[in-house]
Amino acid sequence: MLANKFANKFLTALCVDQSDRSDSSDPCNSPAPRYTSSPIVKKYWHVLNIGIQNNLTYRFNFLARTLFGLIPLVAVIYVWRTIFEGKGPDAIVGTYTLSQMISYYLLVTIVDALTAVNEDDWQIAADIKDGNISQFLLKPIDYLVYRLCLFFSGRVTYIAVTAIPLALFILCLRKYFVLPPNWTALGCFFISVIMTAALQFFTSYAMAMLAFWVLEVSTFIFILFAFEYIASGHLFPLDILPKGLQQVLFYTPFPYQLFFPVSIYMGKSAGSDLVRGLIIQAFWVVFSYAIARFAWNRGIKKYSAVGG
Repeated sequence: MLANKFANKFLTALCVDQSDRSDSSDPCNSPAPRYTSSPIVKKYWHVLNIGIQNNLTYRFNFLARTLFGLIPLVAVIYVWRTIFEGKGPDAIVGTYTLSQMISYYLLVTIVDALTAVNEDDWQIAADIKDGNISQFLLKPIDYLVYRLCLFFSGRVTYIAVTAIPLALFILCLRKYFVLPPNWTALGCFFISVIMTAALQFFTSYAMAMLAFWVLEVSTFIFILFAFEYIASGHLFPLDILPKGLQQVLFYTPFPYQLFFPVSIYMGKSAGSDLVRGLIIQAFWVVFSYAIARFAWNRGIKKYSAVGG
C-alpha cells in the first residue's frame, strides 16, 4: 500500500513536469535558455527525494529495528568472549583474536546497515501481483532504476536515523575495534561495499521477478535469505571453515554480499587475493544485473500476453 501511494505520487509529479515542458514548447513563450540537469537525472533524483521524505515518516521504525537488532549482536559477542576465555589468554580461533572477532561482528553490522535489502523484494513482487507495474509501462520510467533509487533512498534514511546509536554502540566497544591496515584497504573496502549493495539489490530484484510466474514468492525469498545468512558470513567468519568448504562457497555470490568487504577492511584479503576478489565481485554484480534485466523482459512479455 505504501509503495503504491509513493508510485502514484511520483507518477503524478512526473506528469505535471512533462506538461510543464510541453506548455513551454512555444518559442515565443519559452524562457531564456539556461543550463539544467538532464531530464533523466532530474526524474530519478526526484524519486530519491520523495523516497527519503517517505522513509523519514517511519524513522522511528528504523530506530527501533536498529536498537532491537543490537540485542542478538550483544549475545553473539558474549558467546565469543566466553569461547576465547575458555581457551586462555592469547587464544586464537581460526586466524582471529578476540578483538578481531568482535570487530568482525561490528563491521558486519555496519556493512549490513549500508547494503541490506529491506522489503524491496516484497514490494516489487507486490507491484507485479497487484498490477501496479502497469502504470510504469505507460510512462518513460525504467522500473529497475526506479526501484534502485528507492533502495538507495532507504539506505540513506536508515543510516541517517541510526548513525548515532550505532556509533555509540561501537564507541562502547572501541577497545575491541580494529582499524584497517592501510589506506588502500579502506578505499577498497568502500568500493566493495558499493558493489555489495548493488549485488544485494539485483539479486533481490531478480528473485522478485518470479512473481510473474508464481502466485506467492515468499518461499523462494526465505530460501534465498537462509542461504545468504549462512553463506555470506552473518553467523560466523567464513575463513574459519575448512579450506575445501571455503573454496566451494567462494564460487557462489554469497560471500561477496557481506564477508568479502569485511575481510578487506580487516586485512584478511590483500594483494592478489584482493584484486581477484574485487574482479569476481564485479562479475557477480554484472551477472545479477543481467539476470534481473532478462527476468524482467521475459516477465513483461508474459504479463502483457495475459492482459496486464
